[in-house]
Amino acid sequence: MTLFDQLNKHQLKELLVKCWMTHDGSWFYNCIKEFGIETANKLNKAAIKTLSPIEMQRILKAQGMDDFKIESFEQLKDFIDNGFSILKGDFMKFNYTFPEHNVLHWEMGQCFAYEGMKRIGVKEKYECGLIYRLCCWLDVIGIKYRLEPKINECLLHSQENCVGDLIFDF
Repeated sequence: MTLFDQLNKHQLKELLVKCWMTHDGSWFYNCIKEFGIETANKLNKAAIKTLSPIEMQRILKAQGMDDFKIESFEQLKDFIDNGFSILKGDFMKFNYTFPEHNVLHWEMGQCFAYEGMKRIGVKEKYECGLIYRLCCWLDVIGIKYRLEPKINECLLHSQENCVGDLIFDF
């Protein structure tokens, strides 16, 4: 019996997400070593922007929504919940809720990306890729939104608290 046969779906997802995030972190670390943090941030955001349409196409297809347009907040909530059920690992210590109509609220108590930036000594200059990734997903699927607060730098570093809202325009 192979490892694939031994793991349940949750264990397999966790292993794959951890491996993907380790690859992502290793790539970022090597970009920093080779080009510096400013260029690494720029390349990271470019990679996220390039990946987002492919990622969203795959998630939509997996949900049987190839030609589906999200037209309501309820549809968006379902789409986000389903997407995160695949793409979010247990080690990613963030929570999101929908506290009111047209609002996604997130809170990151401990951020795996920020912890990695602390370990390699660049937390002061790291530009958040996590919320940027979510915003790129929304852009790809044509959802209008406002981000509060606007984010460039890491909020855990600059404000010691990564909390915010995406306010949607439906």
